[in-house]
Amino acid sequence: MVEKIQAIRGMNDVLPSETRAWRNLEQAFIRCMHQYGYQEIRFPHVESTQLFKRSIGEVTDIVEKEMYTFVDLNGDSITLRPEGTAGCLRACLEHGLLHNQQQKLWYLGPMFRHEKPQKGRYRQFHQFGVEALGISGAAIEIELIALCRRLWKTLGIEQHVELQINTLGELSERQNYRQHLIAYFKDRFEQLDEDSKRRLERNPLRILDSKNPHMQELLREAPQLMDFLGVDSKKRFNDLCEGLEQLGIPYTINPFLVRGLDYYGHTVFEWVTDKLGSQATVCAGGRYDVLVEQLGGEACPAVGFAMGEERLLLLLETLNISLNAESQFSLFIIATGDVAMQQALSLAEVLRNENSNWEVITNTLGGSFKSQFKKADKSGAHLALILGEDEVRESKIGIKNLRKHEDQVTIQQVDLIQYLHNYLEDSRS
Repeated sequence: MVEKIQAIRGMNDVLPSETRAWRNLEQAFIRCMHQYGYQEIRFPHVESTQLFKRSIGEVTDIVEKEMYTFVDLNGDSITLRPEGTAGCLRACLEHGLLHNQQQKLWYLGPMFRHEKPQKGRYRQFHQFGVEALGISGAAIEIELIALCRRLWKTLGIEQHVELQINTLGELSERQNYRQHLIAYFKDRFEQLDEDSKRRLERNPLRILDSKNPHMQELLREAPQLMDFLGVDSKKRFNDLCEGLEQLGIPYTINPFLVRGLDYYGHTVFEWVTDKLGSQATVCAGGRYDVLVEQLGGEACPAVGFAMGEERLLLLLETLNISLNAESQFSLFIIATGDVAMQQALSLAEVLRNENSNWEVITNTLGGSFKSQFKKADKSGAHLALILGEDEVRESKIGIKNLRKHEDQVTIQQVDLIQYLHNYLEDSRS
């Protein structure tokens, strides 16, 4: 027997029993984007490797260890996108969308990182991303956070997520803080875990993000970035806090929140939950005003966020919140015989024309009435419409309620549309 080919580890299939929840989550996100006036952008899953080296930073875990990078047939180094911001900005620069313009953009799709697969973290994962480009100030940051809150309300998880915010200040302030942080950790070098020792010279701010309980104890006495901020940076952060309070959005200031990518400055934020163990972050973002210049453009203020689709679905599942909402109305047509089957196909088109929200399933495989009724029950449809030889000959149609124990009724085919509308009206009352 030929060996079966399996999916790549950490890259999962989404089966028909799961896709409705995915689609409903995506539609909830898209509705929020529409409410706030954001526009969709799509860009390739594969980019030049240099794009990510320049944006994320060559001495980062993502670039050094996690990217899927390979040489194509032309000898060019290309990479499956590990995140969306760099590709979005590259597309905007390439097509002149940032020249004296403001853009509010969203995207969704797969990202790729070669990490150790675990629940809530995969090698192919799906992200919702939002980028607001060419807009400075706290107001746009507040809008993005408010947008997130609206999505949480829509999904019914607002009470299960917490907003954490911080400021990273200006680059010069971070550099000054960096030197003091290095000095603090060097004096305690033997107490550092191996991960923190490795980060000390290359990216000491990332030590602040350590999940190691011992390191978290050590961090309690570490210098605080807030103490190194100038007047302007403090005012920017205060404006953010006041704006959130005005909208009634509760928040916690987390001085150890630094984000995993090097291009962030000033505002950073995360929405976290205590329902998923170590995979606590469901949304993360911040301001990255320097990134457009790093990619070859002119200076451009920019802020955005990303949220993992799998992580959100896992949270909803943990909270027993179902997104598998059925379609508005579902019909299953049962037909026996060639003539009846042809009528069934024609009838299905008439019903779909009547209301595009109706789901109309035709059983094109045929079979006995008994076997077809089993399929109808399994489909979850509201009503079965039956076309047998007698019904075809007499221009009638049988109707069986699959949700209630009621006798089958038979009506004239010309009366079917009105019958269905009456059924729906009765169901609402």
